[in-house]
Amino acid sequence: MPNVSLVDVGKLSKPATVLVEKISNAIGIVYEPRRIKQKAIAEAEASKTKALMDLEIEDIQKRALNRLVTEEIKKQENIESITEKSFSSLEENATPEDIEDDWLSNFFDKCKLISDNEMQTLWAQILAGESNTPGTFSKRTIEFISTLDKSDALLFDNFLKYCWFIGGYQPLIIDYNDNQIYENNNMTFSNLMHLDEIGLISFNPTSGFVKIFNTDTFSIGYYGRILNLDFKNVPKKEIKTGTVTLTKIGLDLAQVNHPNIYKKTDDKDEYIDGFYHYIVEKLFKANLILSEPLHNKVYNKTS
Repeated sequence: MPNVSLVDVGKLSKPATVLVEKISNAIGIVYEPRRIKQKAIAEAEASKTKALMDLEIEDIQKRALNRLVTEEIKKQENIESITEKSFSSLEENATPEDIEDDWLSNFFDKCKLISDNEMQTLWAQILAGESNTPGTFSKRTIEFISTLDKSDALLFDNFLKYCWFIGGYQPLIIDYNDNQIYENNNMTFSNLMHLDEIGLISFNPTSGFVKIFNTDTFSIGYYGRILNLDFKNVPKKEIKTGTVTLTKIGLDLAQVNHPNIYKKTDDKDEYIDGFYHYIVEKLFKANLILSEPLHNKVYNKTS
């Protein structure tokens, strides 16, 4: 049998090595250098053969045993794949050794059936986030994500492109009705209602929400582009943020899906250039924009 090990533990960074050791201690062996998968398959086949030799069993029992072995191998492959995908998001000062064993057991119990590549990536980012800062993700959040359909995950990912960093993640869903900026990414009334119903956002289409500030100036950002706001010439130190806020679970998932909302990125799939200009224009007309740093892209719509 050829060498089909997913990873050579000896080549991992220190945080990744510690994470593997932590997972192994919490739920059992995850990796062994150079031979884990071939060993797992060989041992499973040996156990199956022995069972078939020792017992005279019916065909239906044989099929059940084959199914059980196949399922366990697939679960192990999913666990290894998710673990490996998490390595690229581990920070140098990550402390996976501080993750609670119960958290890891619950995490892998919920994700061991996940075989879709994109959903595995989501779970891997959660594992990396918990490794970087243990205690970030509650068991309630893990439970929720285990019930999340891929279509809902993709819809929420599109929704997050409408979030700014205003002292934290802040969606700006303003005038979404008959507005192409929102319709282009399916931010319709029905989809916003759906995200509200499954618990990711709070949607209030009638009265909306406001963000209140305690200082005369405040900086906000959208994927590395900063706006410095000035409230000296307005009666209230506030911004009307629209009809949506994030729930706690929504905020947890936002930090996984779009961790770079406050950092500069050239990835056009993560942000909407036209939306940035749309919000700039809104704030400019409200006499709130103090300045736009030179590193921002040139903005000409209000000139």
